[in-house]
Amino acid sequence: MKLKLWQIDAFSSRPFGGNPAAVVPLESWLPDTVMQAMAAENNLAETAFFVRTANGQYDLRWFAPTLEVDLCGHATLASAWVLFTFLQPSLEEVRFHTRSGALIVKRGHGGNAMSLPSGHAEPFDVPAGYAHDLARALNVSEPVEFHVAEKGGAGTRSLIAVWDSQDQIVAISPPGNLMELLDLMNCRSLIVTAKGDGRPYDMVSRFFAPHYGVPEDPVTGSAHATLTPFWAKRLGKKMLTARQASPRGGDLSCTYAGEHTILQGDCALYMTAEIHI
Repeated sequence: MKLKLWQIDAFSSRPFGGNPAAVVPLESWLPDTVMQAMAAENNLAETAFFVRTANGQYDLRWFAPTLEVDLCGHATLASAWVLFTFLQPSLEEVRFHTRSGALIVKRGHGGNAMSLPSGHAEPFDVPAGYAHDLARALNVSEPVEFHVAEKGGAGTRSLIAVWDSQDQIVAISPPGNLMELLDLMNCRSLIVTAKGDGRPYDMVSRFFAPHYGVPEDPVTGSAHATLTPFWAKRLGKKMLTARQASPRGGDLSCTYAGEHTILQGDCALYMTAEIHI
């Protein structure tokens, strides 16, 4: 069997920026074990698979290197870009049916606009000493507060640690093993964030998901579906500019629209390939 694959750098206008995702269109679903093996072979944060169900409508699934995930923003944006650019260039809008409901991506200037379900974060009390231990793991000062999002990050329970300056987010060193610290809080991923300094960002963040085989994700759309409502309410504005300050880095335009968050970003083609299985 031969399958087409596109590797797309999402939330970037050029290759080598943003977050790479593999996009694999299918005529019908392959066994889950095969798709998981392909995602492990690709060794990217996510590999997206989709099957057409009607004109402009697709079933969409995402696989990290170690397991299937419930929500992935950058691979959704990349999948829409492949459709708009190569497979159905007449489309102005695509609707993906996913584990997280219907996700709509609209063609736009300066990047396509993707609608994701808004996440909700609650204040979270951590045990004594936990802030110190996390700060030590990240080689930075202690966070000033903690929250937890049931559907943030990669689609499950995420710990959110807040610092008081964007410089502290940028200064974080690639952490060692965060799994034990996350397991103590019954969380699968970590979002670190701070208010931006306004030149030009309203918020900055980074995202770590070692349980999914992703030590640090370069740019995370699903995390911004939680961060956008979080910072929109604090800053008193619905439209925000965001920077994910990973080594690759990426910029997002974010709009809080109540039950949904709209993320707009560009994509760049890195590679086209053919898979033989």
